[in-house]
Amino acid sequence: MVKLNAPCLSLGASGSLAGSIVFSNWKGRAYARSLVVPSNPKSALQVSMRAMMKFLSQSWAGVGSTPQGTWDDLAAAGSYSAFNAFVSKNQMRWREFQAPSQSYPAAETGTAPVATLDSATGGERHIDLEFTITTLNDVWGVIIFRSDSGTFTPSLSNAIAVLEVDSTGTLVFTDSNLAAGTYYYDACFFSKEGKLEAEEGEVNGTAT
Repeated sequence: MVKLNAPCLSLGASGSLAGSIVFSNWKGRAYARSLVVPSNPKSALQVSMRAMMKFLSQSWAGVGSTPQGTWDDLAAAGSYSAFNAFVSKNQMRWREFQAPSQSYPAAETGTAPVATLDSATGGERHIDLEFTITTLNDVWGVIIFRSDSGTFTPSLSNAIAVLEVDSTGTLVFTDSNLAAGTYYYDACFFSKEGKLEAEEGEVNGTAT
């Protein structure tokens, strides 16, 4: 339903009309656009982009005031918040298959953790991945990749999760709601400065 404070298409219009037009405002400016319904809301690319969005949204608060402050100029130039600048720029980096960075601009440096992707243990409709992290170094997070076939190349199109690595170094991931079958996994850690590390090596497990 369109909500109006004045005639249609006025500054007060918001909502949708006849399931075809959407009225809203952005930065105080009113606009109308066609209502877009994704043809496949769970496509591989959308799963990948949502995984990064979730990671960025949840990790911002823990980044710290100094890295957060590096986003202020970019935010001011775009007339939005530092958080929005952080999410937007890092989503753009991810779209180019680059790791996110806590600070702007990304230095793409950092020492890789001493870590391994140990195993993939299957169960009923799920598979548990276990990592061993001996030394954290400059690690910020890890990207999980999955394929239905072995010997695959990790890419934007097969990333299914982005996880933050906390100070304990404990890391277990459960891939759930799986159909019965064998799945193949790989992982890449990334640094706080936006450096994407090499692949950990493939493991596989079977969901029942």
